[in-house]
Amino acid sequence: MAEALNGTFKAELIEMQGPWTGFDQVERAIFQWVTWYNEERLHSALDYVPPAEYEQDYWRSREQVPQSA
Repeated sequence: MAEALNGTFKAELIEMQGPWTGFDQVERAIFQWVTWYNEERLHSALDYVPPAEYEQDYWRSREQVPQSA
């Protein structure tokens, strides 16, 4: 899985958005990509819902389930 993530990262960010002019530019782009990847992208395994939204829905549904003793 790590190799797949690294391949996606390199293909979508490093190779497609270069050339880079400095470390600060690369660092900023990495932070933006990671935020997008973790919070905003539509994920097929989650029924095309962004991961952050899916997690919020999960925790919301857990609050509504009554706990048995």
